Amino acid sequence: MGDIGCDGTSAESGPPWGAEGNLPLEPDAFVGRAAELDELSRALAASRLVTVTGPGGVGKSRLAARAAARRAPRDGVWRVELAALGDVEFVDHLVVEALGLTDHTTRPPRETLRSHLAERRLLLVLDGFEHLVDACAEMVADLLRRAPGLRVLAVGRRALSVAGERLVPLAPLGEDEAVRLLAVRAGQHAVSAGDESQMRELCRRLDGIPLAIELAAGRLGALSPAQVLERLGDRFRLLTGGGRDALPRHRTLRTAIGWSHELCTPEERLLWARLSVFAGHFDLEAAEYVCGGNGLAAGDLLDVLSALLAQSVVTREETPAGARYRMLDTLCAYGAEWLAGVGDAERLARRHRDWYVGLATWCELDWFSPRQREIAARVEADLPNLRRALEVGLTDPDEAHLGQHLAGSLWFSWVGCGRLAEGRHWLEQAVRIDSGHERPRLKALWVLAHVAILQGDAVPALAALRECRRGAERAADLTALAYAEHRAGCLALITDDVSRAETLLRSALERYDGIGELNSNVLMARIELAMARAFQEDLPDAVRMCEDVRRVCEERGERWARTYALYVLAYAAWCEGDPARARELLTDSLDGAHGFSDLLGSVLALELLALVTVTEGRAAEAAVLQGAADRMWPSVGLRLFGSAHYNTPHELCEARAREELGDERYEERVRRGARLGRDEAVRRALRGTGAAGGGPAPEGSVRRAAAGAPTQEPAASPAREGGETAG
Repeated sequence: MGDIGCDGTSAESGPPWGAEGNLPLEPDAFVGRAAELDELSRALAASRLVTVTGPGGVGKSRLAARAAARRAPRDGVWRVELAALGDVEFVDHLVVEALGLTDHTTRPPRETLRSHLAERRLLLVLDGFEHLVDACAEMVADLLRRAPGLRVLAVGRRALSVAGERLVPLAPLGEDEAVRLLAVRAGQHAVSAGDESQMRELCRRLDGIPLAIELAAGRLGALSPAQVLERLGDRFRLLTGGGRDALPRHRTLRTAIGWSHELCTPEERLLWARLSVFAGHFDLEAAEYVCGGNGLAAGDLLDVLSALLAQSVVTREETPAGARYRMLDTLCAYGAEWLAGVGDAERLARRHRDWYVGLATWCELDWFSPRQREIAARVEADLPNLRRALEVGLTDPDEAHLGQHLAGSLWFSWVGCGRLAEGRHWLEQAVRIDSGHERPRLKALWVLAHVAILQGDAVPALAALRECRRGAERAADLTALAYAEHRAGCLALITDDVSRAETLLRSALERYDGIGELNSNVLMARIELAMARAFQEDLPDAVRMCEDVRRVCEERGERWARTYALYVLAYAAWCEGDPARARELLTDSLDGAHGFSDLLGSVLALELLALVTVTEGRAAEAAVLQGAADRMWPSVGLRLFGSAHYNTPHELCEARAREELGDERYEERVRRGARLGRDEAVRRALRGTGAAGGGPAPEGSVRRAAAGAPTQEPAASPAREGGETAG
């Protein structure tokens, strides 16, 4: 990115840029640039692809943020921060993630983007793309061709060179605006920027580059304006002769950064360099572990970090995962060069990897606790660093087992937080490596099988399970054997062999009990077994099992597996003619699943809520809910998994709603539901009230309709979303 940028994440769980006024900048953060803002706004009105170019530190990101908010289209402004991404293969994945999309299918992320953007009018901001220019250019060209309502605002140091691109070069600030910026930033530090002549001289020396001005303002707390000018003059005379291949303003910025670096204490310079190993945000604990020692005592690190904060080298932000820090790209790159120059880059990369391997291990274990939502937020905040740790872990031949362990330990993120495609990418890399350590590879194999099952990709899942079982038997790894058998039970369910699924799941549960394993994954196995019993018309046994799971969840504070137990209990309640009880359970289940961004749990609950709603006598609302579910299913896979058992409630709901509304009105209400976004659909479903004139469901109607039908447990049934630590 290279600018004093602004961070902002976009997801369906929160409004995008420009929606409901949630601008990613404080009101006083934007100084000057009125003419440039007008020019960029006009360019966005006239062209579907606009690229803001300019040197690092010139303020491209801030200008783009303000212009984007001005011209927010109907479906909002969505920002993708690419600066921390190192793997070109993940460009599409990162855009999918930034748009708040969840896709459990095996389709490539590009297809997900095409489908999502086809009928939407939105502005996509690609910030910091210059190191990924070829991949970004190809993606942008493709999406603009296929999505007529899409506009793209790219922010980088060079053009994308895509047909129809309109360039808006951003120059440094004019002298008056530069002086104003210096005064504002000095005021924020509660110091004086000097008299006007000193301010103008300082801004001229810094070529009006905002980042350089902010760094200078950060020094005014320790140095007088005259001292800053004197030292800056010495530094410029020393360095302006070098780097003849660089543009003058690049040399000026580099000189300003170097000057600020030189004025740091040895400890501050050391921490600056070491912090460059992080991708994006980091927290204090990570900084203390990764950067402490070898000349920088961990106990002193907070004081040194505070000094870098005071100098605007590091910024602090409040996030859902707590206080986080980051360095701007330009400063990070300078620190990385310095770190490499002293020969410490590889050691810091290993320490960074080790911290995030440890973090993932702790998060996996702590997933079976009341802190699940906290864990989900923590992993989301740390994804850029976890990706960097995976890259390091899976490319070091001598320590590849750590990368395998990390890929497997993150199962709950791949499975429970809608990142199946990314998880599969890392897991497939992991299992191809012969690390000489059997245990982490076996774990990666069963997690890979789990992900493939969730994607409805049975053949690779079966191959991974067979290899995992053979390896587990050879190594006498009872834990991996239990997990392999459990996932084989899932696979039997999605291939309609319910009797075999029950046998495998009972055996897996016995193995879990034998090794003392109790976690979210074990609870999901019990729910799977309950579904197998329900499919075989033994609702009392299914209810008994799920009530037991619910009790354990409430004792342990487990919320995620609980949502699926509630779903099965609601299904049983409706079958037994108690729609009021079914609604109560489903409302709880849907609220929990949506809170985890669990698309599968949400859509299953919506489908069953539609049936409950039509039973209550509200056929029009039931059709709306079915339409909302229809919109969500393409991101899960085959609607209702192609399962006769899962499809029967849908068919019963549709038949009754069509009978009461007529075909034309039913279809109109379904279309209305299909226009609802996920958040809006869930809010609407959760607002649902009790019966409005309909009677209870005919007792046992679902069981009679499904009796003898082929049973295909969904690739993402209540059972298939589970999985926990495998030793």
